[in-house]
Amino acid sequence: MSFFVELWESVFTPGTTPALITATHASFILLIISLITLIYLTKSIHFFNLLVIAVLLYGTVFWFINELQKVKLQSNEELANKDGDAKKEAETTKDTPATAESTSVPDSNKVKKRKA
Repeated sequence: MSFFVELWESVFTPGTTPALITATHASFILLIISLITLIYLTKSIHFFNLLVIAVLLYGTVFWFINELQKVKLQSNEELANKDGDAKKEAETTKDTPATAESTSVPDSNKVKKRKA
């Protein structure tokens, strides 16, 4: 499969894929090289400011990609199963009678009247 096909399919895949990470790194590296070239040719402070912004953005995107890889993403089926389990637990707690202690309002949550 070609790189561009993998990149297109990564758009529809949850999480990060190797093709997406490669394209992200390549894009930022080309942006930084372009800005360094423009700084060299024009000696403009504006391109230097853009370079600082691009480097900071690249760092945050790189950090975010690493954080995503640490977290295990769940599929839609796994999320649906968890949602179904939560609904079943809620139904079973509804069926049990509530005690007087659980329905009473603590003193700190009661509405206090002000003196006028």
